[in-house]
Amino acid sequence: MCRHAAWLGAPRALASLIGEPEHGLLTQSYAPRMQRHGRVNADGFGMGWYDPARAEPVRYRRTIPIWSDANLPALAQVARSGCLLAAVRSATAGMPIEETATAPFTDGRHLLSLNGRAARDAVRCLAADAESTCDAAWLAAGVFGLLQAGTSLGAALAETVTRTGGKDPEARLNLLACDGATVAATTWGDTLYLRADPDGVLVASEPLDDDPAWRPVPDRHLLVVTGDGVRADPL
Repeated sequence: MCRHAAWLGAPRALASLIGEPEHGLLTQSYAPRMQRHGRVNADGFGMGWYDPARAEPVRYRRTIPIWSDANLPALAQVARSGCLLAAVRSATAGMPIEETATAPFTDGRHLLSLNGRAARDAVRCLAADAESTCDAAWLAAGVFGLLQAGTSLGAALAETVTRTGGKDPEARLNLLACDGATVAATTWGDTLYLRADPDGVLVASEPLDDDPAWRPVPDRHLLVVTGDGVRADPL
């Protein structure tokens, strides 16, 4: 399993997801509090953010534990955006540990992360090809194909998750994705939490701190966050 988090709202630094909170992704990489499968997330990490000077998001991925990257603290303090996504990885047994298997995956303006696992037979039918042989890359390719066909971000996640879950009843399919203006996520077998701040919304696998404003998203739901508000619908 993995841990991931996203922000949509007024510009914030990536450090607000990683090192600044007491239980940010840095801490969750070695001491997650709610992770149901696996104990550490040391098989790589990645992050993405949006800059007005670029049509596509900026992405940074490594295959080392997040605590081992001496350059990350400074980078995370200066990388600022109104839409952020970051993840730490615990690779499923048999899956490759390589940058191409590390979230976030990207296509155009979209970023995507998986917290979960799925059988290969359940994901290979989602797309003709994928960036990596890992299950997350195939799920990302399936979502990106739907987006390219004109499906909305939330609908693309919902269709991919329900189709995969129908083929693999044991799958865990918590997806988190964004496009700079929308954050969408699914709950399917693991936790997801939401916190609405005065200047935006945080979404994370588990709370980044002990603020009582964090609220759990029910299992098997699609969460969509935009500048107009938050919606959670059953899958």
